[in-house]
Amino acid sequence: MRRRPFPQPAPLAHPPSGPPLAGHPCPAERQRAVTQTAPETAADETAPPSRFTHREIMMTMSGLVIAMLLAMLDNMIVAPALPTIVGDLGGLNHLAWVTTGYVLASTAATPIWGKLGDLLGRRITFISSIVIFLAGSALCGMSQNMAELIGFRALQGLGAGGLMVGVMAVLADIVPPRDRGKYQGVMMAVMPVAMIGGPLAGGFITDHLNWRWAFYVNLPLGAVALFVCWFVLAKLPRKTSSQVRIDWTGAALLTVWITTLVLITTWGGTEYSWGSLTIIGLAVVTVAAFAAFVMVEKRAAEPIMPLSVFANRNFSLSGALSFVVGFAMFGGMTLLPQFQQYVQGSSATNSGLLLMPMMLAAMVFSLGGGVFTSRTGRYRALPIAGSVLMAAGLGLFATMGTDTSRTVTALYMVVLGAGMGCLMQTTMLIAQNSAPMRDIGAATGAATFLRNMGGSLGVSILGALYTNTLSDSFSSAAGGSGGSAGSGTMAQMTPEVLRGLPEAIRNAFADAVSKGIDTAFTWGAVAAAAGIVIALFIRHVPLRGFGGASDADAVKAEPVGSVESAH
Repeated sequence: MRRRPFPQPAPLAHPPSGPPLAGHPCPAERQRAVTQTAPETAADETAPPSRFTHREIMMTMSGLVIAMLLAMLDNMIVAPALPTIVGDLGGLNHLAWVTTGYVLASTAATPIWGKLGDLLGRRITFISSIVIFLAGSALCGMSQNMAELIGFRALQGLGAGGLMVGVMAVLADIVPPRDRGKYQGVMMAVMPVAMIGGPLAGGFITDHLNWRWAFYVNLPLGAVALFVCWFVLAKLPRKTSSQVRIDWTGAALLTVWITTLVLITTWGGTEYSWGSLTIIGLAVVTVAAFAAFVMVEKRAAEPIMPLSVFANRNFSLSGALSFVVGFAMFGGMTLLPQFQQYVQGSSATNSGLLLMPMMLAAMVFSLGGGVFTSRTGRYRALPIAGSVLMAAGLGLFATMGTDTSRTVTALYMVVLGAGMGCLMQTTMLIAQNSAPMRDIGAATGAATFLRNMGGSLGVSILGALYTNTLSDSFSSAAGGSGGSAGSGTMAQMTPEVLRGLPEAIRNAFADAVSKGIDTAFTWGAVAAAAGIVIALFIRHVPLRGFGGASDADAVKAEPVGSVESAH
C-alpha cells in the first residue's frame, strides 16, 4: 500500500496550466505549498544549473582528488609522528585529544558544510573549507604546546569536514547520477593511497625532517587544489538571493548531540567505564539535544539537515547501509594491525603495507562498479553483492588463529576489500539520486555523517569486545604460564615489549589476541549480515541524467517526500 503526502503527485513532474488543485478538500496551506513548490522541485530535479564538458570535468577532478587526498591522508601522516610530538611538546595525558579534537570537529561540521553549500553556493563553501583546512595545518605546524596543537587540530578538522562532503557535492553538481559512478569510483580509489602511503610518508617525515612537516606537507597540495577549484568551479551557480536564512539553532543542536555522541564512543570503555556518571551524563545530553534538534528541523524554513530526505525509502536504506559499512569496515581495519603485529610478528610499517591486498581490491571493485553503473545504469546488485562479500570477509577473519599465515590473511583481505569497493561509492550514489538537487549538499552531508558515525561506533564497540576478550583470556592463561608478571605487563604491552618476554607469555598473549580478534570480527560479521537485509530492500530507481528522459522517470518512480509502506 502506498501513501503520499500530496493527493495529486502529477504536479511534481508537470507544472499545471490551470488553477492548482481547485476545490480539493486538503487545507489551504497545503494547497499553496504544493502549487508553489511542485514546479520548482520538478525543474530542480531535471534541469541542471550548468553544463561541464569532459575536459572541464577532468580538470575539476584533479582538484577534487587532491582535496579528498588531503582529508584522508592527514590522520595517516600524523599518527606516526605522535610519539615525537609528545616528546617535543609534552602533555602525554592529552595525546588522545590530538585525534579526538580533529574527529569531533570534522564529524560535527560535515552536515553543516553540506547545507551551507546548498544555501550559499558550492564554490564559495568548498573553497572556504580548503582555506580553513590549510590555515589549521599551518597553525598546527607552528604549535608551541599541546593546548595549541589540539585547538588548531580542531580548526583543521572543521575544514576537513567541508572537504569530504564538498568533494562529493561538487561532483553531484557537475556530473549527473547516470554518469557519476565512474567518477566516484576514482574518488574511492584515493583511500588505498592514503591508507598505505600515509604511514610511510609520516614515518619518513618524522625520521628525516621534522614532525612539523607532517602538517606543512598539506600546504603545497592544498594550494594546487585551491588554484584549480578557484578557476574551474567558476561555472557552478552562485546564490544571489539576499534572503538566505541559515538554521543556526539547528546547527548548534546538531553540534551538541554529535559532539556528545562522539565523546561517548571515544571515551566509553577507555577513559571512563560505560556505567560512569560521565558517560551516562553525556548520553542524557545526547538524547535531549537530538530530540530538540528533530523538533527544530521540522519547523525550520531551511533546516540544516532536511528530515524530508529520510522519507525517501532508498535514501534511508542507503544511509543505514552506509552506517553498517562504516561500523564493520573501520572497526575491522583498526583491529587487523593488532593481529598482524602481535600474532604474525609484523612491524608497524609492514602491517600498513600488509593491508595492501584489501586496499587494492577495494580500488579495483570501486572503479569497476563505477564503470558498470555508468554503462548500464544498473546499481542494485552492487550493494547486495558488497554486503555479502563484506560479511563473508569479516566471517573469515573470525576464523583466524595463531597458525594463520600471512597469505591466508591476505586472501581474506581481498574478500573484504571487494565488498568495500562495491559499497562505498554505490551507497553515496543512491543517496544523491534519491534527493532533490536543491538538497544535494545536505543529503551528501547526511550520508557522509552516517558513515562516520558508524565508523566511530564500530571502532569503540568492536574495540571494547576485543579488549575485554583479550584481557580475560590472557589473565586466565598467564596464571598458569607466567603468573602475575605476565598479566601485569599487559597494560604496557607493545610488540617490542612482547618480544622480550618469556616464550610462554608470548604464546599466551598471541593466543589471547587471536581470541579477541575472533570475537570482534564475529560481531562485525553479524553487523555486516544486517547490511545484506538492508540492501535487499533497496529498489532500482533510474539514475537521473541532466535533462534526459530518465529524469522524469526517476521523479515519478521515487518522488522525494513520499512515504511507502508494505503490507
